[in-house]
Amino acid sequence: MTEDEKKFRRSTFLKAGIATAAAIPALTGEVLRGPDAGAAPLDPTPLCEDGDEPTHEQIEGPYFKPDSPERTDLREPGLPGALLTVTGLVYTRSCTPLPDVLLDFWQCDDAGIYDNQGYRLRGHQFTGSTGRYELRTIVPGLYTGRTRHIHVKVQAPDQPILTTQLYFPGEPGNDSDMIFDPALLMTIEDGPDGKIGRYDFVLDLP
Repeated sequence: MTEDEKKFRRSTFLKAGIATAAAIPALTGEVLRGPDAGAAPLDPTPLCEDGDEPTHEQIEGPYFKPDSPERTDLREPGLPGALLTVTGLVYTRSCTPLPDVLLDFWQCDDAGIYDNQGYRLRGHQFTGSTGRYELRTIVPGLYTGRTRHIHVKVQAPDQPILTTQLYFPGEPGNDSDMIFDPALLMTIEDGPDGKIGRYDFVLDLP
């Protein structure tokens, strides 16, 4: 996908029923130019079958901001929090991986605070030719009244936007969170450089 096509996709994404906000200069960060480069492609999980149930939708919440920077790494020097890498695929109900899918992530920091002035812990990226994405971030803190979670919007080219949230297994707050959905649990394991999460998005496409 060319840069002009990416800009058009981003513009279409923001106009599709999402509230606009005042433009704020984006923070610099690592830009995704090809998530397949230098990394082994991920295969669909063994649970992937024809007719898989699409990923469940969830509320957007009050802290989404448009115009996030394009980057795969949301970490910054001096930002506290346990390191977390989330990887996965975006595919259709028939397990066909989808390239050029837009994923826009946002989350609170280690203290449970969302950055509403700038773009700390906010960013978007596009899947590569294998449908793969990779997000490098930190484990979010506990926002008042909620269990631990990461927000995301997912949109395949010329398709509706899926707004949802990803959750962490074993969190004490999962049982009391009125929004929590076990179908949106990531798998989490310990890696050499922090936590490694995995979640494959299934879009409601044939």
